[in-house]
Amino acid sequence: MTEPLLQIEDLRLELPVAGEMKTAIHGIGLEVRAGEAVGLVGESGSGKSLTARSIMRLLPHGARLSGDVRLGGVSVPPLDDNGLRRIRAHDVAMIFQDPRAHINPVHPIGDYLVEGLVLTRGMKRRDAERKVVDLLREVGIADAERRMRQRPWQLSGGLLQRVMIAGALTAEPSLILADEPTTALDVTTQEEVMAILDEQRRERALGLLFITHDLELAGAVCDRIAVMYAGRIVEQLPATHLRDDAAHPYTEALLAARPSLDVRRQRLVAVPGRPLSAFEAGEGCPFAARCPRAEERCRQERPVLRPVGESIVACHFSEDIRAAHTREESAHA
Repeated sequence: MTEPLLQIEDLRLELPVAGEMKTAIHGIGLEVRAGEAVGLVGESGSGKSLTARSIMRLLPHGARLSGDVRLGGVSVPPLDDNGLRRIRAHDVAMIFQDPRAHINPVHPIGDYLVEGLVLTRGMKRRDAERKVVDLLREVGIADAERRMRQRPWQLSGGLLQRVMIAGALTAEPSLILADEPTTALDVTTQEEVMAILDEQRRERALGLLFITHDLELAGAVCDRIAVMYAGRIVEQLPATHLRDDAAHPYTEALLAARPSLDVRRQRLVAVPGRPLSAFEAGEGCPFAARCPRAEERCRQERPVLRPVGESIVACHFSEDIRAAHTREESAHA
């Protein structure tokens, strides 16, 4: 088997908060292979975006990173500034959550798209503009030449997110990190943007790490799902097994919180309590205070990731959860 495009091993991140170092990511491990889409899912504050920023070392001053992140076999943490510029320009690209916050509103979008090709690839501006126009058409932007002359505030959110995707593709990366790229969009536009991103991923055999709070969306577009809570990955499983074989109570709770077209409910099912930040978690399972299955052992002993069926899961009672799924399937057969 070929080496993964992205390999994260025991990644730990500490951030300075109010004069002291607080742990934001607790020893996570993750892989993404060429042509594969992996969804990183969890509530706000679980550490998803910090994981993506750690991969590219886009971290605040004073952050401490340990463990290893390998991109195409190259270890990222020890790279100097030149090495970082090289991987950011050629190997990995990031699509951010809010394109309006990451594209200069003063300049035409053509400048945003062309600049990297001219500065990092040494392309002539005319050749770079021709390449960018072709990319804009590929991501579904009609009348691309006119759009090149427009400024970000003249484009809708959906069009601007397509511009971000085109910008990521200009570098011809092997890996794309998409940090909640559909959050500010309506449902129809979300579907269009994800279809474009998925199409480009398949055509170019790109690796994709798709960060989202929407477990249903991740299950629809990804090959594997990693569920994150309080700075830890608590479950990984194939997307095709998500609905029937989830073996962690948090994954079950996220699935239950989604509206259903098949089941009529008076109100939505919410996950009780509030999400914990990584530095708030105690010695036991960080989800214990919100978990209907929690026992004293859960509050005292932190579960480790282990294989259970199709999942890799950190729960003391994952076998019981799997057995319950099996009984439900038998009852409905």
